[in-house]
Parts: sequence; structure tokens; C-alpha cells
Amino acid sequence: MTGGNERLTVGVAARLSRYLQVLTQAKKMGKDRISSQEISDYTNINATQIRRDLSAFGKFGKRGVGYNIDSLLGEIRKILRTQGQHNIVLVGAGRLGEAIASSPIFAEHGINVAAVVDTDPEKVGRRVGNVDVSAHRELREIIRDKNIIVGVLAVPAENAQQAADDLVAGGLRIIFNYSEALLDVPQDVQVHTSNPAVDLLYALYFHLT
Repeated sequence: MTGGNERLTVGVAARLSRYLQVLTQAKKMGKDRISSQEISDYTNINATQIRRDLSAFGKFGKRGVGYNIDSLLGEIRKILRTQGQHNIVLVGAGRLGEAIASSPIFAEHGINVAAVVDTDPEKVGRRVGNVDVSAHRELREIIRDKNIIVGVLAVPAENAQQAADDLVAGGLRIIFNYSEALLDVPQDVQVHTSNPAVDLLYALYFHLT
């Protein structure tokens, strides 16, 4: 999957983050071991793909016995921390933006909120999470200088398209959209729209079909 100091691809890091989520939950439920098929059931990721990803960490899994949850948790956290650090820029320093920037969940999954931008001059310079809010007009410069690979939109729906256009113009090809807006972006740009109602419907759909 990856060797030496080679960085993880975004796809592998995203899958490892999903495994981490499932393993953390399984540990809270008192489980010591988990099989690739169980992880597959919880993530909808193919069990063969899971085994391939996890085999890079050594022989944690035994056929018929599964993976030791504690060992695997430690290894995935280590890999994400050392190789999977991905820098994101957050557009919008309102209440949602503050909550996203201040959440410890991102750091646990190898994601670093490297910059926060806003169009409101009163918010610029204020501390949000671990960074000071920058002016939105500096977005392209920030993307280049801080090696940003993902843009996160936490802006009102009416401002989302312009913000997405600015992220695309800055060279980003992955956008997480926390607004209610439908975004029109070039074909090579991936948009992941997330809000609690949509996520709940998605979970129900997989559970009931």
C-alpha cells in the first residue's frame, strides 16, 4: 500500500479513517477482535480491499480469528499521523466553521485544518481552532503555500457556489460541502455533500435495502 516515507493517497487515507471509526466503535462495545467481513459490513468497503489495505501493517489478522482491535487501532493511528497528514482549508468562520475547526476528530484521522478563510473583515484575524482566520481573497495563495488538497465549505447556501468556484480556481479537486446548495463544478472535481439529514437517509437506505 505504501512504504518508507511515501505519503498515503487520499483514497487510502479515507478508507483507513473509516476503519478507524469502526474499530473505535467496536472497542467501545467491548470487542477484542474483528474480521475483515465485519469491517466490510460496517463500511460497505469490499472485504478483499480491506485485507489488502491492512496487510501493509503486518500480520494482525488470522484466518477465522480476525484482527486484534487494539493493535490495529494503534497502527492505523500511527500511519495516519506520520504519513497521512492531509491539509484542508475551511471556507467560512461562522458557528459551523468554528465547530469543524475546533473538532479533535480531524487530527485523529490525519486531517489538518491548515487554514480558515472568511469574507467578513470582523472575523479575519480571529483565532478559530488552531489557526487565525485569513481573508477570503488570499485563498489561492493559501492553497499553494500550505499544500492544501481539500476545501471544506461551511458557508450559507447563497455563497456556496462562489466559494466553490474560488476553490476550483485555486486548483482543488475535492470539496466537502456542508451547505444546502447544489454546486456546479467541472467534471474532474469531486463534491461530497454532507449534512445530518442526508447522512441519516443514506444510513437508512443501506440498512433497509
